[in-house]
Amino acid sequence: MADAALTRPPEAAADWTIPQGWDAYTPEDHATWDTLFARQVEMLPGRVTPEFMAGLDVLRLSRPGIPDFEELSDRLMKATGWQVVAVPGLVPDDVFFDHLANRRFVSGNFIRRPDQLDYLQEPDVFHDVFGHVPLLAHPVFADYMQAYGQGGQRAAAMGAIDRLSRLYWYTVEFGLVRSGDDLALFGAGIVSSRSESIFALDDPSPNRIGFDLRRVMRTRYRIDDFQQSYFVIDSFDDLLDQTLNTNFAPLYAELEGQPDHDPETILPDDRVFTRGTQAHARG
Repeated sequence: MADAALTRPPEAAADWTIPQGWDAYTPEDHATWDTLFARQVEMLPGRVTPEFMAGLDVLRLSRPGIPDFEELSDRLMKATGWQVVAVPGLVPDDVFFDHLANRRFVSGNFIRRPDQLDYLQEPDVFHDVFGHVPLLAHPVFADYMQAYGQGGQRAAAMGAIDRLSRLYWYTVEFGLVRSGDDLALFGAGIVSSRSESIFALDDPSPNRIGFDLRRVMRTRYRIDDFQQSYFVIDSFDDLLDQTLNTNFAPLYAELEGQPDHDPETILPDDRVFTRGTQAHARG
């Protein structure tokens, strides 16, 4: 939800928040949410991390359709101290990090058209709320998101946002997590997408590689297609521990002179769960 080169629209407050405008949603808007919600809830059990399914209860509000952010924030605040605020779309990096650091999750307030159910380039309210909010009800992941926001503020001062953005991409948006002997989905970009929910776990094309902080921060990513590699965390506790107990300043300095890795690359010391065929990317 962040982009450095943006101009604040006149209707937005200084922190880029806007009213959600829940009363302005049409019956078609609510029906689109319900369609997306129903099909993801049907397919995700057994594929997504159990913490996500538990957190879905925070979205089961008093009425069907797009959640009212005020009611949603009341429930989320009681669970982990987070709230959801509406923004007009992408926001500048400093605004994004400030909201996360203060346990505010920014969400677009528009929803895709019915003919865009399977793909939308810019995150809408379904991606932002369905994809992200359930895990914000989990205390450890909620703490990780705040720690990421605080780390983003420090990274901005060191000119290292590009490095840190890869951590967000490969965890918060497109992360996998170990679940016993299996892998499970948790990234919002996956769990809010029917097609990527299938691709990320079942397709032979992508690599699935054990999470390593340095490795992730050196790896470029795809923004226009399915991922060529997914990184697998051991647990949310481990992810939070690494984030809190790593001194990022010398890490950024260390990585400054090192080359980036292409998204499909497998390194000799990678912990490989699946060596992908990359057939999808080549096709």
